[in-house]
Amino acid sequence: MVEEGRPLFLQIAESVEDSIIDGSLSEQDKAPSTNELAAFYRINPATAAKGIAMLTDKGVLSKRRGIGMFVADGARELLLTERRAAFADRFLDPLLAEAGKLGLGPDDLARLLAERASTLTEGTAR
Repeated sequence: MVEEGRPLFLQIAESVEDSIIDGSLSEQDKAPSTNELAAFYRINPATAAKGIAMLTDKGVLSKRRGIGMFVADGARELLLTERRAAFADRFLDPLLAEAGKLGLGPDDLARLLAERASTLTEGTAR
């Protein structure tokens, strides 16, 4: 899981976020503790704590005193909204800019996307 060049605490936070998005962790589920994450990834507990604190600050996790960290209500939707916006910024904006240079409109892009998606689907069906 460890990616060179990216801070470990961000990777820890993203891993927990991924579990929430894919449903492995549901709202009100107990999140992995700092010590569990540190042991699993073989990192310093302070690094894991920094990732967990980031998720708490964002409203994704909430602390129940004496019990642990839990996935907050609305966390999945919050993360999906955030990731969709990041997806648009990272992929769609450059795509639309290049499409404009090439004279491709929304219908052209939809057709190209459908063609590529069917090609990928056919390739995985084999």
